[in-house]
Amino acid sequence: MSTATKTAKGGEWLIKQSLPSETFTPEEFNEEQLMIKDMCNQFLDSEIYPNLEKIDSLEPGLMKSLVEKAGEQGLLATSFPEEYGGLGKDFVTSTMINEYLGAGHSFSVAIAAHTGIGTLPILYFGTAEQKEKYIPKLITGEWAGAYGLTEPNSGSDALSAKTTARLSDDGKYYILNGQKCWITNGGFAHVYTVFAKVDGDKFTGFIVERGTEGFTQGPEENKMGIKGSSTVQLYFQDCKVPVENVLGEIGKGHRIAFNILNIGRLKLCAAAIGGARMALNLSVEYAKTREQFKQPISNFGAIKHKLAEMAIRLYVAESSLYRTAKWIDEKEHELLAEGKSFADALLGGAEEYAIECAALKVYGSEVLDFIVDEGVQIHGGNGFSAEYNISRAYRDSRINRIYEGTNEINRLLTLDMTLKRAMGGRLDLMGPAMAVQKELMSIPDFGAEEEQPFAKEQKLVANLKKAILMTAGAAVQKLMMKIESEQEVLMNIADMAIETFNAESVLLRVMKLAGQKGEAASAYQLDIMRTYLYDAADKVSKSGKDAINSFAEGDEQRMILMGLKRFTKAEPFNSKDARRRIADKMIETGKYCF
Repeated sequence: MSTATKTAKGGEWLIKQSLPSETFTPEEFNEEQLMIKDMCNQFLDSEIYPNLEKIDSLEPGLMKSLVEKAGEQGLLATSFPEEYGGLGKDFVTSTMINEYLGAGHSFSVAIAAHTGIGTLPILYFGTAEQKEKYIPKLITGEWAGAYGLTEPNSGSDALSAKTTARLSDDGKYYILNGQKCWITNGGFAHVYTVFAKVDGDKFTGFIVERGTEGFTQGPEENKMGIKGSSTVQLYFQDCKVPVENVLGEIGKGHRIAFNILNIGRLKLCAAAIGGARMALNLSVEYAKTREQFKQPISNFGAIKHKLAEMAIRLYVAESSLYRTAKWIDEKEHELLAEGKSFADALLGGAEEYAIECAALKVYGSEVLDFIVDEGVQIHGGNGFSAEYNISRAYRDSRINRIYEGTNEINRLLTLDMTLKRAMGGRLDLMGPAMAVQKELMSIPDFGAEEEQPFAKEQKLVANLKKAILMTAGAAVQKLMMKIESEQEVLMNIADMAIETFNAESVLLRVMKLAGQKGEAASAYQLDIMRTYLYDAADKVSKSGKDAINSFAEGDEQRMILMGLKRFTKAEPFNSKDARRRIADKMIETGKYCF
């Protein structure tokens, strides 16, 4: 495998070795970013946590006022251009804000929808006049934004929407008819990005304002979680939208919908990490104070195992998130230098790493689900009580695996986009895949191991990549065009890829940290990284076997399985003691501290 000398293309991490020096980590936040992080935490402490019950009861006007207060503090304007009143900060900073406001339960949903899908379509695809009219009021919170894509019969298959639009006889309006559902912020937003099919087939975006003739909304949905997030249905009955409110080009609405989703998936991962950190901190605090058998339950190995595993997955998610966020930021600057507009540059950066964004959405949402579930378990019977905030975190978490594309869809996309880029010549998978096949036919190299730091860990990650290339290559050769219908195989290989991307991300982060501070000062992070890699090898092996056993048989099957065993072999490692050290450090400090 060759060594990368600059930021890799999307998906290229699979076939190139990355270096710690090229990898951005959370330890590198600058002073201004740390100040913004503190602002986010202070806002939650002062405005959100004291009002959680009122928020969940949908107290009239409260969420809208909280969005406005966030706007007054500049928390909505961070990543928007200065020409519209924004602060013009970079993509890493906007990602960090999503993360730290992500601990705000229903508020975090409202704020993420407003600054993301509620505002970005106009910023990226709007005309100069549309931007000047809407963006300044959206980034101050004077107006709130929402996004109408989903319909009762079109969720993951968004392009099958039934809402229609036709040009009025006088040519001044588009007449919309149809229905949208599950619209976040729908109950109080002023500006809605709504998708409809012009003349029944040209999928198109429209900007619809509250109060537009023929536009009404339904009552608030009674949801399992995120109860304080406004969620309503929208109804359009001969709704008259001025022609100047067409967003982008007629028939090109899919460009808006899909490009916005790339960014939304990464930002969802960020918010999930913020929620997961809050839930882990609640669990550490409870485990230290809850006594059973005359001692705190944090003394017990079973509880330490849970706390440590929660911390490991959180740390890994952070590592992959900021590695990718920095790539997007660098790609954005590269495109700006080539003369692209602000909108085209950021959209281009997000599209380049759409594979990674889909993987992050899956992993981040599942890390949050795991952590809140274990948090309830640590709280025992009290975790089932609404008096403890961990129960709210548990209920609020579940939606994250559904919206921004279900995790099943995102797993399929992770591999589908990779294969399409390979077939389109955008990503060279063939050469490395053939090299892996050739290696399988050769005698394994049992020569002396390199003695440089992290050589064994780097070799394991390189081998996990080979396991993916081998399994995916064999599946494509065997199944050919039928592979699209073999969703179980595709998801198995996607899981291999997600685990391996995470393994490499956490390895690079810890290598960088150890290089700067020394291994002794990075001892807990080393435990996190080595425990994750040890487990990742088994997970990649299991997903690989499930895939291989479903499309191969006989000698071919035995040969590929032998290769998988070879590429997923990990050194023996005492993960029990490593987890105890990780847990003990959190118990000592009273919170997640890595």
